[in-house]
Amino acid sequence: MDPSFEKIMGGSSEARDFNVITHAAGPEGKLPLTPDMLRNAPSGDLFGWSQNVGMGWSPSRLLGKQVLILGTQGGIRNEDGTPAALGYHTGHWEVGLLMKEAAEEISHAGGIPFAGYVSDPCDGRSQGTSGMFDSLPYRNDAAMVMRRLIRSLPTRSAVIGVATCDKGMPAMMIALASMRRLPVVIVPGGVTLPPTNGEDAGKIQTIGARYANGELSLEEAADLGCRACATPGGGCQFLGTAGTAQVVAEALGLTVPHAALAPSGQPVWAEMARQSARAALHMAEQGIAAGSIMTDAAIGNAMAVYAAFGGSTNLLLHIPAIAHAAGLRVPDVSDWAEVNRSVPRLVSVLPNGPIYHPTVRVFLAGGVPEVMLHLRKLGVVEERALTVTGQTVGSVLDWWESSERRHRMRAYLRNEENIDPDTVIFSPPAARAAGLTSTITFPTGNIAPEGSVIKSTAIDKAMLDAEGVYRHIGRAKVFTTERAAIHAIKNGGIAAGDVMVLIGRGPSGTGMEETYQLTSALKHLSFGKEVSLLTDARFSGVSTGACIGHIGPEALAGGPVGKLRDGDWIDIRIDGRRLEGEINMVGIGETPAGPEVGTAILAARTSHPDLAEDPELPDDTRLWAALQAASGGTWKGCVYDVDRIVSVLEAGMKALREGGQIPE
Repeated sequence: MDPSFEKIMGGSSEARDFNVITHAAGPEGKLPLTPDMLRNAPSGDLFGWSQNVGMGWSPSRLLGKQVLILGTQGGIRNEDGTPAALGYHTGHWEVGLLMKEAAEEISHAGGIPFAGYVSDPCDGRSQGTSGMFDSLPYRNDAAMVMRRLIRSLPTRSAVIGVATCDKGMPAMMIALASMRRLPVVIVPGGVTLPPTNGEDAGKIQTIGARYANGELSLEEAADLGCRACATPGGGCQFLGTAGTAQVVAEALGLTVPHAALAPSGQPVWAEMARQSARAALHMAEQGIAAGSIMTDAAIGNAMAVYAAFGGSTNLLLHIPAIAHAAGLRVPDVSDWAEVNRSVPRLVSVLPNGPIYHPTVRVFLAGGVPEVMLHLRKLGVVEERALTVTGQTVGSVLDWWESSERRHRMRAYLRNEENIDPDTVIFSPPAARAAGLTSTITFPTGNIAPEGSVIKSTAIDKAMLDAEGVYRHIGRAKVFTTERAAIHAIKNGGIAAGDVMVLIGRGPSGTGMEETYQLTSALKHLSFGKEVSLLTDARFSGVSTGACIGHIGPEALAGGPVGKLRDGDWIDIRIDGRRLEGEINMVGIGETPAGPEVGTAILAARTSHPDLAEDPELPDDTRLWAALQAASGGTWKGCVYDVDRIVSVLEAGMKALREGGQIPE
């Protein structure tokens, strides 16, 4: 026999390994059945009880309320916390502990906890790889699976969703928002801690680019990279997509108060799971369902809090998708622009600054309720919106303002960490004095006739003029793959003053990949602040600088951005105070001309000769791209609008029948 086969099949040959038990006595006791149940209950309900006792649940405790706990747990932890098998990221590594806390609270209250798992990928792990082509499409897939799992437990009285990171948390919010007649509660998975001495998980992703440019030694890179994730659980230490999504969940009213950004693994984090379980049971008792929480007012509060935090531009994709799932009005670009004009940024946090506090300090400074206290005074919070506690936002804020929790958290930050909480979460006047600017701007122009997005608050302040305007006129360097773009950055192909243009990386080309390795490299290279980046792809929440994404139409849909060539003059103007901006191609000669000239040139051109769908694009993502395009595309949140998809299919089928290509 082949030795490799012997190695595979070898092992213990003790006699007990071959003794197979063929029957068992089964659980003791009796199911609490009644004649009415046997006559009228679905067989699935009755069989479910058989399954429950088969898994070890006492027959005497089968009448409690059933609560489904859905989590994004990944990896396999040993009892002592060491890994038996690694997860994809720290964000889902400790989620199971939260689920266990919630389950024990439900059981203690006489309920019956169930648990299901839909794990999630790591956007940091897949940066710069074809794995990123599955990132955004995964959100829709996970939300569908979560909904199917919820519906597959017909006897559940409530659902608790435990999630943390970039796609798991948005997917959980989308899934639970659609359960309009069910009580639902979100439990955010919290954050990991920064190293005592070292770099955060955002900056650490630039060690390759910094080493290649001689700004970091091999020894330094190896040392810093080892310590970046200082604790084993929770989302990254900056306000990227993971942290922003947690903040949005709380602002929507889907969490208990002061839940977002709690330090993973610590007592306050575990208690939050128990509070959430009690909230779910209370909702079930009082008949409070997701439809009572998820209202247009809740979406408005989420948008306002998002703007005040200065969060990830990825939430421009997720909040509309949540609204769509809840059957609410989907916010459009004008709504976002209005919110950003009326809501000041108040939070000083990684990656925006001006003081680069990690997210755990935002939690200690008061987190979402502290920010909402300030926003209430400005009149931009709808206080009548309901939360999962059964109390309105206004009532929760009244409690928070005088709570022992608020006093002790802020005092700890001040006294033990020597950080003034009012320099983490500013009042509006203090924010203005400190130079904090609103979060996002939506530039248009002949390159982006449908619009684009820039986190204008994250542009290096040294690059703004006295009026707060960023202006860059430079020549384009066009790339059709992220691999080529990062190679240019690492090998001297990009210099101060260049305008990098990355095309064909939107939904149709790559599933709208996230291009953080580019933005992070530019941020942490000495000349990077003097380089602008334009793309139809998207950015990580930790991205900073003059990086303009979501350009529409995307290149592969015929957008003008796909017609740019090396050497084209690009004129970029971003007014971070007025929240206005333009990106225009302005000529091809020795000196720039104007937008009219550029518009005419682009109209006469064909698309870039190298523009193409990425050859590694999976069929799964190609299908996602087609479905979300039929549903309204990026600006509708990359959702599946079933009515629109069916309409497009029916119109296509009709055209084929009329053309004789398929039989009647």
